[in-house]
Amino acid sequence: MAEQKKYEFTGETKNYFGRTLKQIRLLVDIAALGLTAGTLGGWIENEANLTQVYGNAWVYGNARVYGNARVYGNALVYGNAQVYGNAQVYGNAWVYGNARVYGNAWVYGNARVYGNARVYGNAQVYGNAQVYGNAQVYGNARVSGNAQVYGDAWVSGNAWVYGNAQVYGNAQVYGNAQVWRVNITAVRSDGYTFSVCATPDGPKLIAGCRYFTYREASKHWRETRGDTQLGEESLLLIKHLKAMAKLNGLDAPVTEREKT
Repeated sequence: MAEQKKYEFTGETKNYFGRTLKQIRLLVDIAALGLTAGTLGGWIENEANLTQVYGNAWVYGNARVYGNARVYGNALVYGNAQVYGNAQVYGNAWVYGNARVYGNAWVYGNARVYGNARVYGNAQVYGNAQVYGNAQVYGNARVSGNAQVYGDAWVSGNAWVYGNAQVYGNAQVYGNAQVWRVNITAVRSDGYTFSVCATPDGPKLIAGCRYFTYREASKHWRETRGDTQLGEESLLLIKHLKAMAKLNGLDAPVTEREKT
């Protein structure tokens, strides 16, 4: 016996960058979402974009899923969000607002990507992680656990942000960096943000696009700011964050157990 299909195409189409996207409509009730048969959904290119049978996955609003992208499980894509390329959104993940997930990126688990956030390349966002605001996660980067990346922050390369970490403002985490927890932040008088985080290699300072040990940070601002007010402020903030990190238990390397 054939499984009941979840949706049909309404016959409405729109051309989007040379692709024909088709509007969908529910054929069955999805009680978990409070939706009934006949409810209009968003726009997909073909049935491969949204699972027809298994799970409660749904695309609605003005959301668009196209290319080889797949939405399945109980995942939701809505608002003006877009999922395309070879991207996958699954599990209980939500992508919404004006967010975009594309390339070979995966968003899964209970992850949330929203606002104007971008997740692309081979990046993965999973667990209970959230990426929002104008944040970008790309390359081979991973954001997991209860981590949050937001504001104008970027996470890229092979970087991994996890645990209870928060990366925000104009911070950039890249290369092979690993950030487990960021919970102490200080702001210079010009608005430049410094944060201290626990990593497998011990505490590190994040300042803009820079990722330092305490010694490296002090050396950098002595050489670049000299005897200026901002230079003096930077050195005082480094001392302050070092003391606060020790007080709050961020001065020891993160163990494998703590990562999980």
